Amino acid sequence: MSDDLVRVDGTGTAHPVGKVASQRMRARQGGFRLMPAPAHVVLMRKADDQGRAIPTDGSLRLCGEITTASVLCDVVAMVGQSRWGGELSVFDGSSIRSIFFENGTVVSAQSNVEGERLGEVLYRYGALTKEQIALVMKAVTVDTRFGEAAVRMALITREKLFQLIARQVEEVVYATLRTESGMFYFLDRFDESRLTSRQNMTVNSLIMEGVRRMDEMKYFRERIPSDQHVPERVKGRAVPAGEEVAKVYNAIDGARSVADICRVVGQGEFDVTRHVFQMLQEGCIVVRPPRPTGPAAIVALFNEAMSLVIREVDAVGRGDEVRKHLASFATGAGIYDTLFMRAGPKRDGTLDEQKLIENAAMLAGPDQAEGMLAQWLHDYVSFAVFIADPVLRAAAKSTAHGPAFAKNVAEIVAPLAQKR
Repeated sequence: MSDDLVRVDGTGTAHPVGKVASQRMRARQGGFRLMPAPAHVVLMRKADDQGRAIPTDGSLRLCGEITTASVLCDVVAMVGQSRWGGELSVFDGSSIRSIFFENGTVVSAQSNVEGERLGEVLYRYGALTKEQIALVMKAVTVDTRFGEAAVRMALITREKLFQLIARQVEEVVYATLRTESGMFYFLDRFDESRLTSRQNMTVNSLIMEGVRRMDEMKYFRERIPSDQHVPERVKGRAVPAGEEVAKVYNAIDGARSVADICRVVGQGEFDVTRHVFQMLQEGCIVVRPPRPTGPAAIVALFNEAMSLVIREVDAVGRGDEVRKHLASFATGAGIYDTLFMRAGPKRDGTLDEQKLIENAAMLAGPDQAEGMLAQWLHDYVSFAVFIADPVLRAAAKSTAHGPAFAKNVAEIVAPLAQKR
């Protein structure tokens, strides 16, 4: 049963069945007008006791379901071309984003997504530390917003704050354009007091940049899977040309992740990733997987690698054969039966994180558990690749299941070898 299910009975009474539906209905107590709509849609508009719409809420000009990212690109483009003013609200599960328009230009944007809030944006761009953000949060009140509090505490200038609010608006807009499911609503007005600052961004340039980022980031992610991956310089290679690229290159020390470099150079993730990708192409650097921190991260890497192994062998109909070899290896090695006790492996090859960590602590002791767990899991994955690789080569005889398979798994579990 869906959590957002509402059932309408024969008398026309609506009954919230799911928990989410009940919460949403309770938050909307009061009078509503039932608007004309197709038979499979129910649309209601808040109204006063006489059934009249409340004008301060704005009129609903557009609404609809989101099924692909291109839906919102088209909606935002139409709002800009029509030079409308108002608020576009996008609901994607628990994520809510709003873009505010005036005469077809974007003047502000808001988001309840943790990583898109102002404090997180200031941190990612290196303007504030985590400790400073915590101090600012204590100074935030009903009358004092986060940015204003940071300025009053002399942690950031108003000029710098204004620039980074613009970056925040752009990031919220780009994230909105990437939304692939949910609902959107466009109201022809908004409450001016909700705006933290006013920007003036053309819709066409935002859409073009947003689409470019979507396309290029997919390409970048093939070589740089996340902002937690760590670039490392290649000895003997020349410093890349270009001031911005060289700035990123100079921040690479073999320990900083892409996200760390963003904070050092004061640039966004897309720009830094683009520069890192360029240096990869030129052979100036290599990119290492993120180093696991703690047993949970070690198990996560193991599960990612094993799910890839099992998925590949299942795809060629040889999964059960590989599972039998793995079970025999686990029993013969003398350690895995105890390590995997009550933890799996599951059908997809993954293990229960908490149970595995408890078993490792019991076997190796709290002080040695992390290092030994990494070693044991690395050896297990290495054997899995050893038996799966020839199976895939023989079954497929294609690049999809040839050397690339072993290389991909090796890249995932490389940080486990570093922990040994």
